[in-house]
Amino acid sequence: MQDNQETTHTESRTTRHRPRILITGSNGQLGSELKKLLRNEEAFETFFLDRKQLPLEQTLIIHDILGMYEPDIIIHAAAYTAVDKAESEPELAHAINHLATEEIAQYCRLHGAKLLAISTDYVFDGHSSEPLTEDAATAPLNVYGLTKWKGEQAIQKWAPESIIIRTAWVYSTYGNNFVKTMIRLLQEREELSVVHDQIGSPTYARDLAKAIVDILKAGEWHPGIYHYSNEGQLSWYDFAITIRDLIGATCQITPILTSQYPTPAKRPAYSLLDKSKIKRTFNVQVPFWLDSLTEMIALENQEVSDN
Repeated sequence: MQDNQETTHTESRTTRHRPRILITGSNGQLGSELKKLLRNEEAFETFFLDRKQLPLEQTLIIHDILGMYEPDIIIHAAAYTAVDKAESEPELAHAINHLATEEIAQYCRLHGAKLLAISTDYVFDGHSSEPLTEDAATAPLNVYGLTKWKGEQAIQKWAPESIIIRTAWVYSTYGNNFVKTMIRLLQEREELSVVHDQIGSPTYARDLAKAIVDILKAGEWHPGIYHYSNEGQLSWYDFAITIRDLIGATCQITPILTSQYPTPAKRPAYSLLDKSKIKRTFNVQVPFWLDSLTEMIALENQEVSDN
């Protein structure tokens, strides 16, 4: 019975004029940006599934739901991303980030679909002092990083022809993120403290979405792990200072050590990603972090004024 089903899926794909792409996490930051870019894209037939349409914690029904759409390519952008909360909800984080990802990878292997999955800089321990390449040693410090790392391993086991993109410090005009939180707090408070000993580079979700669309349109599939964040290097403190200056706030920001701001989950002190491989392989553009932040804040201001 399964062989017949696989044959049906294969035949239906060969008669299509456009690749059928399914995006998980459609209401998240990256999913929302992908929706904006792909919704009217004539080259693809696209389906966007949110957490209600694809409840990843219910791993037993994932194959059936995916089978309803018969995708040629799955962009797996959904994840459990509440880093601190994951420390007290390890089973849920494990189900969504590891087990559900494993189910999706197994579906792709069974039905000949391609998988492009999003992972995180939190698979690293932060002990490096040089930009991290894709083959750098992994050693997650927290539950979130561990479950995402196990998700990566499941993909490589079941669907080794997949593309995995690790990213970091994601922000957007959509959802909750550091930039939007800072914009609000900088306007509400006279003083803020922000850690200055965690180093990396932020990722504007729209830039990552554009890179993914470029990869899809290139028509060349090169499996493997890739890194993507915006160019440049900075701390969370540097990031906050720049946000303040761009919005014209006067709040006093004090740099502090991570040890002065304890959180349930440990963070890597250094997680700057080396983007050479993705630029070389797919010829994608990686904007400088300040340019992207400026663009995002301008959009945010425009949305506020429109409302």
